[in-house]
Amino acid sequence: MAADIGRLLTAMITPFKADGAVDYEAAQRLAKLLTTSGSDGVVVFGTTGEAPALTDDEKVELCRIVKQAIPDKTVIAGAGSNSTQHSVHLTQASIKAGADGILAVVPYYNKPPQEGMYRHFKAIAEAAGGKPVIMYNIQGRTGVNMTAATTIRCAEIPGIAGVKEASGDMDQMGLVCAGKPTGFRVWSGDDSFTLPLLAVGGYGVICVVSHIAGPAMKAMIEAFLKGDHERAASIHQGLLPVIKALMTTASNPIPIKTAINRLGFPAGPFRLPLAPLADGDGDRLMGVIKDAGELISFSPVGVA
Repeated sequence: MAADIGRLLTAMITPFKADGAVDYEAAQRLAKLLTTSGSDGVVVFGTTGEAPALTDDEKVELCRIVKQAIPDKTVIAGAGSNSTQHSVHLTQASIKAGADGILAVVPYYNKPPQEGMYRHFKAIAEAAGGKPVIMYNIQGRTGVNMTAATTIRCAEIPGIAGVKEASGDMDQMGLVCAGKPTGFRVWSGDDSFTLPLLAVGGYGVICVVSHIAGPAMKAMIEAFLKGDHERAASIHQGLLPVIKALMTTASNPIPIKTAINRLGFPAGPFRLPLAPLADGDGDRLMGVIKDAGELISFSPVGVA
């Protein structure tokens, strides 16, 4: 089941019109652009897609129109929340709208115990009706870490296909890879950990930099799988300054959406409480991207 999801998924931004409405047409164009430049599929309305600022109706419609645009590619819906009941509702609505699977974050703010996490993901998997569910562990945003032991326990739940690991702890990721059952996938949730995670048994990445460097990320993964570790390391090293700039200039998705707008794609404004980068920060970000040279590949012209 998980093998069909893809190794390289882009956590897609949500384009907005000037008045702040979701630009569904631009979302379709972007999904096509990403999946013709290396991505096996996209994640809609995750953190990068400004999910906290979207209504449920907007999320479901976004799922529907993106799947319509890329029917042969994977569309994963970011249906997690800090309410299990709400997550179940979003899971069912997203799958009805065409989602191929679900990304569900560890509940944030309310800091559940490990048993609560297990029961939360079990409820979502049951609601998904056989569609794959990817758990998402990111303590920096949720305030609590899902341990390797809990992740491996959840891996036994029917329908739980894998985990997006953004704990920042390579030891934890390695323990998950070592103890997971066959077929359970581990995707990196930090672009810069993609290659190290592959080296300890990980599967791929749910990615931000692939908006503008999809072919390079795909080439890095493929080089590693072919045993060309020198080429994989070279691509990793070349992209690292861009990845770090996208994650440190401001909170994601502010830098990547800024870059996409400056590179000529109408990604539009942010929804509050996110706010634009200062001009100087944007200029420095674009300087880092320019310095990456041929590793950057983003050409929005001609994508219908």
